[in-house]
Amino acid sequence: MPKIDSSLQAALSDLGFSDKETKVYLALLEIGRGTVSAIARTAGINRTTGYNILDVLVSKGLARISGKEPKEEYVAEAPNVITKLLKEKIAAYEAQLKKAAKLVPQLATIHNIADRPKVKFYEGKEGLIEVYEDTLTAHEPIRAYATIDDMHRALPDYFPKYYARRARAGIAIRGIVPRTPMAEERAQYNKTEKRETALIPPDKYYFSPEINIYDNKVMIASWREKLGIIIESAEIADAMKKIYELAWAEAKRLDQNSQGDKTKPIHSGENNDLE
Repeated sequence: MPKIDSSLQAALSDLGFSDKETKVYLALLEIGRGTVSAIARTAGINRTTGYNILDVLVSKGLARISGKEPKEEYVAEAPNVITKLLKEKIAAYEAQLKKAAKLVPQLATIHNIADRPKVKFYEGKEGLIEVYEDTLTAHEPIRAYATIDDMHRALPDYFPKYYARRARAGIAIRGIVPRTPMAEERAQYNKTEKRETALIPPDKYYFSPEINIYDNKVMIASWREKLGIIIESAEIADAMKKIYELAWAEAKRLDQNSQGDKTKPIHSGENNDLE
């Protein structure tokens, strides 16, 4: 085997040739055609290895078999086949690149980066039930802004059973709730349903969407738009908990004031004038 030019060997290596494939291919080009034994001898490798390497070259289209055993010979194809092979590889890579360009955005939506907030959307009644079911995974008391009337209108058959299930799971809840007849009626079951409520004036503070804050999650249920959202973020949940505590203190004050208004004597304007 003549000495192989190092630059030629490096170039073939860059094209994906192994060291032995380079030796066999150059030997085959040198003799043009020959038996496995002749080619292996020229390449300086053993006959068994020669068989394996020649089969690889045939599969790549760089060589072909002529004749049949025992006179079977391998023939080198013209070197310009290498250019054709590279063009085919480039075409294949470009096709893969196009597929990847379409696939990457889909994969990005499920890529779980540590500490990155996750937001999930749920639609319809089934979606609202799903976000509410997630609250049953809470490891701490739930902080809630809730309107009983809209909840029960949206899922009338779901909530009575949910309250019982949550209580059995030992998950307590605090709720800032507009004072309505339905809310007052529900509040009678606060103890058995492990709930504490602060009833606030509905004329000023009536709201429909519900917000539950628990663990590292913020759940939003829009009863009118039939849309549920769960935001999973320790930072956002922590901020919402702090804001809730401020709201809770004021909500309890409003609740106590409204209780006092119920027992306070009502004086007419005429009596006030007399005083």
